[in-house]
Amino acid sequence: MPMNWVKIIPRLSGFAVKHHIPRTHNVRLFSVASRFQNQSQISYAGAELLKSLGGDTSQKLVDVSKVLVIGSGGLSIGQAGEFDYSGSQAIKALKEANKKSILINPNIATNQTSHALADEIYYLPVTAEYITYIIERERPDGILLTFGGQTGLNVGVKLDKMGVFERYGVKVLGTPIKTLETSEDRDLFAKALKEIDIPIAESIAVETVDDALAAAKSVGYPIIVRSAYSLGGLGSGFAANEEELRDLSSRSLSLAPQILVEKSLKGWKEVEYEVVRDRVGNCITVCNMENFDPLGVHTGDSIVVAPSQTLSDEEYHMLRSAAIKIIRHLGVVGECNVQYSLQPDGLDYRVIEVNARLSRSSALASKATGYPLAYTAAKIALGHTLPELPNPVTKTTSANFEPSLDYMVTKIPRWDLAKFQHVKRDIGSAMKSVGEVMAIGRNFEESFQKAIRQVDPSYIGFQGDTFEDLDDVLQNPTDRRWLAVGQALLHENYSVDKVHELSKIDKWFLYKLMNIVNMYRELEATGSLEKINSDLMSKSKEIGIFRQANCTLCQVY
Repeated sequence: MPMNWVKIIPRLSGFAVKHHIPRTHNVRLFSVASRFQNQSQISYAGAELLKSLGGDTSQKLVDVSKVLVIGSGGLSIGQAGEFDYSGSQAIKALKEANKKSILINPNIATNQTSHALADEIYYLPVTAEYITYIIERERPDGILLTFGGQTGLNVGVKLDKMGVFERYGVKVLGTPIKTLETSEDRDLFAKALKEIDIPIAESIAVETVDDALAAAKSVGYPIIVRSAYSLGGLGSGFAANEEELRDLSSRSLSLAPQILVEKSLKGWKEVEYEVVRDRVGNCITVCNMENFDPLGVHTGDSIVVAPSQTLSDEEYHMLRSAAIKIIRHLGVVGECNVQYSLQPDGLDYRVIEVNARLSRSSALASKATGYPLAYTAAKIALGHTLPELPNPVTKTTSANFEPSLDYMVTKIPRWDLAKFQHVKRDIGSAMKSVGEVMAIGRNFEESFQKAIRQVDPSYIGFQGDTFEDLDDVLQNPTDRRWLAVGQALLHENYSVDKVHELSKIDKWFLYKLMNIVNMYRELEATGSLEKINSDLMSKSKEIGIFRQANCTLCQVY
């Protein structure tokens, strides 16, 4: 790429817009005027005391003045607003620390490309070639890789192997490259966890179809195939025999250089922990989440609740301790997401994967708890420790705390599959949803019904729909699975045990949904809205049944 640049500087709205135009590529860069003042960092007494301490606990900030931030890139399934959010928070943290920020992001439809955030913005594809030229031009002394999703990690690892960071003296802030490689390379990841006796599913990393078939014979069918260095479960899937595996592995290897053939644990619970660690080893678990659907459905396609509801105290602390042990062993500095599969009727568990970066779940955890994970991770990347950072909620105590929720959060994905004819509506280990909604309530029933109404205003809450083969839809999940559960419990008089046997959804969730069904029937029995007394109305509102639903149930319309 030739580097003879032509510089044109027009004036727009009080700030300079510079168009750097190489011969073969158009590069757009925006400079923020000095009128955007940096916000002063909130401080508290405890932080001042910690600054006076010596040794590893003393304040040792990274010596950088200009930082390149890898942006969210183009929107795609599994990679969208969550990385726009995390990147924006990182840039705000840099501005507070008086660090000049350079952003590369080709997507103009993002918040992080607003002129008031980054000092310089390059609207370029997030590739090793373009990042190298930006580094040559801007000469940053630091780079943040973990705020741009999987794309940022992949390009960071590639640039390190090319020697770009060493050549130009660029420091990788936060989680080191070696940790990123270990967490993304399935074989290295498996070896690292075995070193600390953390159980993972029996698996073999392969790079050819023939090796995949041989690995499956060793592991035993059914198996699941997972792709390395991929986002949203791209290229993953289940195979029950050799023919299915041959087709699946050939598709997966066309998308990723390495795949993992592992024993399927379909039907187990799926649980996630969001963990934060600073450079001296302080760790907290900000939030833990549980999937409504059992293992086999990608987290992005599953209904998720926070905090977890069906774990015993022993199970919760067992997985929490394992998450902290993992993040310390891998050497993550910043935020990390740990995903588990948990035996439904025992204490056996397996680690599915570790995302050493901000993820979709991180954004959900931040919104659910009010704890700004991305902002805190950026501060940690600059060298701050958790005890010296202020609590972002109280602003008077330390950020080294674990939020405790007295409410429920439910996330429900949104699909657009109905817009297409003859499309396969089944959901599995590869993500298909294009968005999600989040609702807050004082109990599961309330937050669940709020989320349903957000997904589609035509829904009045928990309800059913007609299906040609209801048992098949319950057994083989689709984007309409919750409607199938509603049909079974509301209209077909299925018992909780029968729905659980078919769907493997935990009975706790099904009994909670039965509370809604029982309230529906109680309201229907009144026959008219006038006969609903204040006590019954109050009980119905407590579980998320609103006035329109009451009218519909009582056949007032």
